[in-house]
Amino acid sequence: MGNFFNIILYQPLFNLLVLLYVTFQDLGVAIILMTIIIRVILYPLFYKSFKNQTLMQKIQPEVQKIQHDHKDNREKQAQALMELYRQHKVSPFSGFLLILVQLPILIVLYQLFLKGLTPEAFTNLYSFMTAPEQIYSTFLGLIDLKNPSILIVVLAVVLQYVQGRLSLPKTDKSADSPTAKVSRSMIFIGPVLTLIVLVKLPAAIGLYWLVSSGFSIGQQLLINKKLKNNTGNNERGIQSENKKTS
Repeated sequence: MGNFFNIILYQPLFNLLVLLYVTFQDLGVAIILMTIIIRVILYPLFYKSFKNQTLMQKIQPEVQKIQHDHKDNREKQAQALMELYRQHKVSPFSGFLLILVQLPILIVLYQLFLKGLTPEAFTNLYSFMTAPEQIYSTFLGLIDLKNPSILIVVLAVVLQYVQGRLSLPKTDKSADSPTAKVSRSMIFIGPVLTLIVLVKLPAAIGLYWLVSSGFSIGQQLLINKKLKNNTGNNERGIQSENKKTS
């Protein structure tokens, strides 16, 4: 299993990182470009999951109504919820799928950056690749990516918070339910976990996290814009139908 994991994930990512480093002669730039490449490849999966999470937030009032109306009958509650999810074409389990997909990649990147680009690590290079003569671990000549960087950690925490804020639907705060209040408080968990995880890790991992969060923010803005346009089109269609029938 370990050999399979190495061949399928570790070696391709390692060789990609070395190729980018040799090309641009900056480990930080190589990590940024590798992160972007990974996110572009996984874009359809991330997009579908983020869109699903956004829609799940929007239908929370309907979910709560079903839970209240069928609180004494779990079977009817489950059936009504599944019908609601089917109507809106959402899956309550998509978030877990995204975590499962990301976990092996995060493990590989952790091993990759923790071990570093050492002579021993270069045994994982493909036969057609040439190992660089020397590796400089600084980013733009300023940040040593082998050591923790408080600047990168702070930026990663801020972007994680922004991403959480964007994922919440706009609602009337005066009419908040307990669930909505819990959802809003959850946006602080991501930044806190980011701080705890990254504060003692090499800055290389924090840089990956930072760029990945920035990519996610752009993706969330795109999803929110598309959903807003779709909602507007649907409302105009309903108004048009009403005019025809009146």
